[in-house]
Amino acid sequence: MQKTKRNKEILKSVDVTKEFTISEAIDTLKKSTKVKFVESLDVAIRLGVDPRHADQMIRGTVSLPHGTGKKVKVLVIAKGAKVQDALDAGADHAGFEDYLEKLKGGWADIDVIIATPDSMGDLGKLGKVLGPKGLMPNPKSGTVTMDVVQAVKEVKAGKIEFRVDKTGIIHTSIGKLNFETDKLVDNTKAFLNTIVKLRPSSAKGQYVKSLYLSSSMGPGLRITKDEISVV
Repeated sequence: MQKTKRNKEILKSVDVTKEFTISEAIDTLKKSTKVKFVESLDVAIRLGVDPRHADQMIRGTVSLPHGTGKKVKVLVIAKGAKVQDALDAGADHAGFEDYLEKLKGGWADIDVIIATPDSMGDLGKLGKVLGPKGLMPNPKSGTVTMDVVQAVKEVKAGKIEFRVDKTGIIHTSIGKLNFETDKLVDNTKAFLNTIVKLRPSSAKGQYVKSLYLSSSMGPGLRITKDEISVV
């Protein structure tokens, strides 16, 4: 944290050197918020993996039981009747050629793109545009599918995608601080459980090395090893 006046005030009331249970950390972050907007609850998990090896590149999705609290803008790239199916399911945008042109031109006022397999040949040509923005659909994340209705509903309900970075850390938001504490605890444990299930057989030693919870503008609080081990 930068030593701004606000951060100095937070650090006076929060001992960032101690370890917290998940619920203690969430309550502490709630009490220490000093901004006028609703902050997100962020989680950072350091894993004992080497992402340079393909079988240790941890990535996947999780449907958070209480959602993220964020309005997710969804675009569905599809043809024929699937376009209307997607719109009826709650997609913000759906279509084919017209949206391919918009994406090619740099339009990116969306959070997630879902595509049918038969549209990926054309959409894949935009990999250099969509890849760096994290928008390219992927079968492993459930965003390449013929069941666009189910995919849209899952994303709108709080399904998030995650991926380990080159340093072995997974970082994402799992809710808003104005959620009830028990709901944020549920979201945290659902996320951690998913990560644990993805442990590759080639990973040696300690898998989950550390878990930190933080708010958008607040300090990172380390979660106790005992709490991580029982999830």
